[in-house]
Amino acid sequence: MNVEKRKKVAIGITLAIVLLLIFGIFRVFRLFTSINTESSIWGSPIPKEKKIFSLLVMGYGGAGHDGAYLTDTMMVLRLDLEQHKVLVISIPRDIWVKIPTTTEEEFYRKINSAYQIGLYRESYPAVPAKYGGEQGASELIKETVGTIVGFSIDNYIALDFNGFKQAVDTLGGIDITVERAFTDPLYPIDGKEADLCGVDVNDLAKFEELEKIATESPEVAYPCRYETLQFAAGTQHMDGATALKFVRSRHSLQDGGDFGRARRQQLFLDAMRAKILSVTFIPKIIPLMNDLENNLRTDLPLELINKFLAESPDRENYTMQQIILTTDNYLSEDYSADGQYILTSRNGQDNWSALHKDIQNTIAGVSPTPSIVVSPTTKLRR
Repeated sequence: MNVEKRKKVAIGITLAIVLLLIFGIFRVFRLFTSINTESSIWGSPIPKEKKIFSLLVMGYGGAGHDGAYLTDTMMVLRLDLEQHKVLVISIPRDIWVKIPTTTEEEFYRKINSAYQIGLYRESYPAVPAKYGGEQGASELIKETVGTIVGFSIDNYIALDFNGFKQAVDTLGGIDITVERAFTDPLYPIDGKEADLCGVDVNDLAKFEELEKIATESPEVAYPCRYETLQFAAGTQHMDGATALKFVRSRHSLQDGGDFGRARRQQLFLDAMRAKILSVTFIPKIIPLMNDLENNLRTDLPLELINKFLAESPDRENYTMQQIILTTDNYLSEDYSADGQYILTSRNGQDNWSALHKDIQNTIAGVSPTPSIVVSPTTKLRR
């Protein structure tokens, strides 16, 4: 199999596993069972007795965006093949985490920057060399997320937002039921991150004044960089650009912040699941694979994907739960020394022991403490 064809196969099967883990659509895998996979393409051999797998799914802006590799969307998926359970844990982007260094100096950043720090490790010489490059960056973010959820992360999938938009458009758009009307007056416009909004850079006094204002209120200094989003309650048909705005919006007074966004991500996944289950999805699989070819990064071994393929006949026995971290349970709002809005553990910096205990209780089927937010268990049916 040549390199290009092998890449197509890998992307196709990786897409299939994303559909399984995120949307619970085992049915899609039937279309890939005849593909000749090569387990040596990625990863190490998977022990036959291994029945529990964890995957970190991330979304990032990609080329042309300010902070191109900041992972503003992060979800951990834990799949138990023996118990037939899928657990989804939403990770807020503003959690303040410790990044490993080779010095005694503590280095903290928002968790959404960990992947980007690894990709650009040369700009962070104190970060160990093993965390550099694509493989190192993925290990850094997997280890960092693992300290929060209390178990190791096996693999990752990262999709940039261009792929996100293209995927939705290829599917012909999706229908999302907006639970609560909201307005976001501060949604950043792509490509205008550095727009001076007509300010003459030669007018140094004016420019310096606006730069000072921008430190606290960039929307006041440079209003042309932002647009106002409005979403009415009820079911709406959204194209890729609109769906992306719906998922990424975080400055609404009615439904803003990371927690509102986490809920909207779940609504988006529900809408994608409904679309994929429709008969109109089948002829769009190959175009969808092509859309994602240059927008998807992963270290998933094809041997592992074959394991999931074997689960297809058992798909209706699987159930899914979601855990959302909020300030009502495990998080506290704070500000860093340099003025960034951050989220930390209620039990103290880097202390996630209470969350670890409740996640393990949820996995074991033991009723968690009242503080944990767990979605009702749902069946992954056709």
